[in-house]
Amino acid sequence: MRRLAFLLRPGWLILAVVVVAFAYMCFTVLAPWQLGKNETTSERNQLIADSVHADPVAVTDVLDGGGAATEWRKVFAEGSFVPDSTVLVRLRHLDGAPGFGVLSAFTLTDGRTLLVDRGLVAAVDGSQPPPIEPAPTGVQRVEGRVRVSENVDPQRAPAVQNGIPHVYSIDVPQETTVLGRPLTPLPVGDRGSYLQLSDDQPGAFTPVPLPQLDAGPYLSYGLQWLAFGIMAPLGLGYFAWAEIRERRKQRPVATTGSGSAEPSARAPEPVTTEARLADRYGRERP
Repeated sequence: MRRLAFLLRPGWLILAVVVVAFAYMCFTVLAPWQLGKNETTSERNQLIADSVHADPVAVTDVLDGGGAATEWRKVFAEGSFVPDSTVLVRLRHLDGAPGFGVLSAFTLTDGRTLLVDRGLVAAVDGSQPPPIEPAPTGVQRVEGRVRVSENVDPQRAPAVQNGIPHVYSIDVPQETTVLGRPLTPLPVGDRGSYLQLSDDQPGAFTPVPLPQLDAGPYLSYGLQWLAFGIMAPLGLGYFAWAEIRERRKQRPVATTGSGSAEPSARAPEPVTTEARLADRYGRERP
């Protein structure tokens, strides 16, 4: 046990605690975080892939529970755009340049009102919204995809510019307050969902592009964190073994017939720094 007593020194104990904590974080936080993102991305990609060739269903069926309520589901709606219900979404991008998202309210033929994302428009002079063409009047039939409400940043409150409300996220409860009219959220997500218009629909601008169907590096990152969690304790064990081996080499060799330990030769004189330098670089000639 004396050979292992050095492991109880403060330096080794601190190192052991750090390694154990790091391995614990790898297995319980870091790896599950990346693997969870990989699972979420894979599920999203599958929903998008399934929706590409799926026929749209009536949005009223989704509202009434008669259709599968999933994000990216293709739906169609019949009704009319609410006049003067335009809301602009700031901090959007169109073809790599600043832009705005355009939202409007859409009243179904049964009287319920949805929030509709009409698409993107390019900013003027890099920061100003362009004149927004009003949505068409009369009864319209529009198609789009179900999209989950975005998270609201409490540090960025809605504002009004030139008589048009400006927001920083597409969120059904927030836009209900901004427009001052009840909006019916589609039953997907914690804060409900809205309808994102597809290309070539009445009142649509440039549609928001679909995400790339790429799972990303999350799986490899998760496996890497698992590997790090295994390698860290193994590394600690290796360094401890190397220290034990080095200490074993430095022990004085002694044996006698009676079994008592005695020095087999005179103890070597201490090696000075000058002697070490001379052995390494050669002794100076007189």
